[in-house]
Amino acid sequence: MSLKFLIVDDSQTMRRIVANSLKNLGYEEFVEASDGKDALIKLAADDGLNFVITDWNMPVLSGLELIKAIRADEKMGKIPVLMVTTRGVKDDIIEALKAKVNNYVVKPFTPAILREKIDQILASNGGSN
Repeated sequence: MSLKFLIVDDSQTMRRIVANSLKNLGYEEFVEASDGKDALIKLAADDGLNFVITDWNMPVLSGLELIKAIRADEKMGKIPVLMVTTRGVKDDIIEALKAKVNNYVVKPFTPAILREKIDQILASNGGSN
């Protein structure tokens, strides 16, 4: 299965860092969104998007609200979501897990950590590489 990522972050710099990390890991396909609302529009418009990497703190619609919206949607509900955020407090992580995020990375991160988290999600979702 080839992965097509949706990178959601209100920081263009952080989107670029994530995109470059993905390129370094051999993933070439991704779309960017600047907030959760933008992300939902792009997910609805592109059936090929099958992995979301999102920030938490964003204007308009937060990463947590985005995850809840994805999980509540019949068509998108199974898309893996990796949250990449500065919020490393245990309560925040628990809240994200309750919203059914698949995995969680605290910024700053390395491409190796990103690969590990993506691989964990793919393994638990029964995706074969």
